Amino acid sequence: MNLTVAITGASGVVFGRELLRALEADARVTRVHVVASENSLRVMAEELGISGRNDLLEKLLGHAPMKTHQHSDADIGASIASGSYPSHGMIVLPCSMGTLAAIANGLADSLIARAADVTLKERRPLLLCVRETPFNRVHLRNMTLAAEAGAVIFPVIPSFYNQPTDSTEMARQFVSRVLAHIGLPQPDAYVWKPDE
Repeated sequence: MNLTVAITGASGVVFGRELLRALEADARVTRVHVVASENSLRVMAEELGISGRNDLLEKLLGHAPMKTHQHSDADIGASIASGSYPSHGMIVLPCSMGTLAAIANGLADSLIARAADVTLKERRPLLLCVRETPFNRVHLRNMTLAAEAGAVIFPVIPSFYNQPTDSTEMARQFVSRVLAHIGLPQPDAYVWKPDE
């Protein structure tokens, strides 16, 4: 699979990091295109202690990327901005309310919003892992607009029935659910088996 991942300026960047690590390790994935918004860089600094855009992927992955390529959010001419570029879908994790608004209303003025717009128009899977609470009416309307356009609204709501030991484990299990939704089930995903 060839996938696009956007990390935006909502809290919960640990989820985006774990998504990139899972995709980098998955043999079924051949290429990952990553776009980090300017606001996400501040969140990464505050939540993960990662600063700057230099070597960002290496800092997030913990090693040099093998198949993950980074794009600037300002690069509207990137490959993922065109419907002719072969892609199997896009995941925005975490998805800020500003990014949701841009996608829901067709404001393709950044690479993230343009790549999402292309994903929708080409009828490819688009998962918006929204991260905000509580939702106001504008947020809810934008989620409805995005869903009506073909996106899947996949709120960042971690599970607890698997008794996670820390936030990283919660993020891994959430990412496993996201990846299963696009046809990439993970071998270490927790599966609820109430009858056993």
